[in-house]
Amino acid sequence: MPDFTPTPADKFTFGLWTVGNTGRDPFGEATRPVLKAPYLVERLAALGAYGVNLHDNDLVPIDATAAQRDALVREFQQALSDHGLVVPMATTNLFSDPAFKDGAFTSADARVRAYALSKTMHAMDLGAELGASTYVLWGGREGTEVDAGGKLLDALGWFRDSLNYLAEYSESQGYGYRFALEPKPNEPRADIFLPTVGSALGFIATLDRPELFGLNPEFAHETMAGLSFPHAVAQAIDAGKLFHIDLNDQKMGRFDQDLRFGAENPKGAFFLVKLLEESGYAGPKHFDAHALRTEDEAGVWAFARGCMRTYLILRDKVQRFAQDAEIQAALAAYRVRDAELEALTGTFTPANAGALKAHAFDRAALGTRGPGLEALDQLTMELLLGVR
Repeated sequence: MPDFTPTPADKFTFGLWTVGNTGRDPFGEATRPVLKAPYLVERLAALGAYGVNLHDNDLVPIDATAAQRDALVREFQQALSDHGLVVPMATTNLFSDPAFKDGAFTSADARVRAYALSKTMHAMDLGAELGASTYVLWGGREGTEVDAGGKLLDALGWFRDSLNYLAEYSESQGYGYRFALEPKPNEPRADIFLPTVGSALGFIATLDRPELFGLNPEFAHETMAGLSFPHAVAQAIDAGKLFHIDLNDQKMGRFDQDLRFGAENPKGAFFLVKLLEESGYAGPKHFDAHALRTEDEAGVWAFARGCMRTYLILRDKVQRFAQDAEIQAALAAYRVRDAELEALTGTFTPANAGALKAHAFDRAALGTRGPGLEALDQLTMELLLGVR
């Protein structure tokens, strides 16, 4: 049997907010005690993780003094050094504090927008101090409940100005951050700006430094709206914009559950792993999820181990898919090749267009051909269910 034990070479990461989740939800108080950041680092390292990510206030309370901040950072850095973990990504909490109740970068209050920029720059300083090279921006409060305020176009402009400002700050400080926008279609605002991968890609094209901005898509965010996460990730890869990725799971149409990776949609998780592995994605694989509220601390570490183990199991299935002769034959039959027509359609020239228009197609034959997808899908299911 293959060894599904994770190692740092697999580049699995967790957030302090994920394994540190206390089980609190909108309808119930915490079911687990707070676990300190150095302890979380120690336990993740023991499980074979590569790194740990954080919002600014995951490590430093929002009301900490400068001396308290420095002491917490030193303690955390020592834990990272002692246990060999890195911090590949950092981000800012612009959603918990009441100041951001009507948005951060898109607030109609200029004072809030300025505070959001200041808070983010401080958080970027912290991330750079810890070695982060990717900076994720999730606009959890960037949206509206009602549109009577008439800020839609203004808000997009404020958002753009803020991102341009942060990019220039990063460059001026020599941080070299790549910024990753994290789309989400719903929760916690009624309507969130830039809700999908496609909308975020369109917005990035309007920025002053679009080359510095990409995507941090999340499995649960696309799934909760009934969208396909592998399709969204493929679009990001195709655009050269998959800067980071959040792995978890989700039941369609539910609140943001952040379930253990592969727990609910193993088939979708398989095609995601296949896409990441075969496209050559080399970045961190971040599990933005948390243990069920029912669990004690032992359940937290079972959850973390399960996320990584499931990815490795699915990676092995991807390799078996590529080596399965019957599956590969079905794929070859599905992808019909025609050298003459491919030559005519590959590059436009007036001659190619004329020849293509003059070509006699057998429309009836094209319509009656069965591509064999039922059989191919069943072969995939049998592979996933362990009988191939």
